[in-house]
Amino acid sequence: MKIKLTSIMVDDQQKALDFYTRVLGFVKKHDIPLGAFKWLTVVSPEGPGDIELVLEPNANPAAKTYQKALHEQGIPLTAFAVDDVQKEYERLKALGVVFKSEPRKVGEVTIAVLDDTCGNLIQIYQT
Repeated sequence: MKIKLTSIMVDDQQKALDFYTRVLGFVKKHDIPLGAFKWLTVVSPEGPGDIELVLEPNANPAAKTYQKALHEQGIPLTAFAVDDVQKEYERLKALGVVFKSEPRKVGEVTIAVLDDTCGNLIQIYQT
């Protein structure tokens, strides 16, 4: 068993695609129209091309409630590994990304939390 696909709920698929590709640096893999929404995935240019992140529309009221509650509590929905948190923090800040926390050491890991503009907090981390 292996992970091939995981989802993140977004309030606007096009806005999410712009942020995840133009700002974070992911690459669009699939963009398939499905009525009002799309099957929209991105992949990391640095990781295995077969692990996809679905930019899933949060049209479900339960998803909206869950997403909003996590955001209000300051809990990241997911985390992405980076080689150098400080360097990535500075790069993203220069692009206008809003951070909820600056890089800080937590045990063996250095973390920072950013707002993805689509309803989620995302943690970047370095081990």
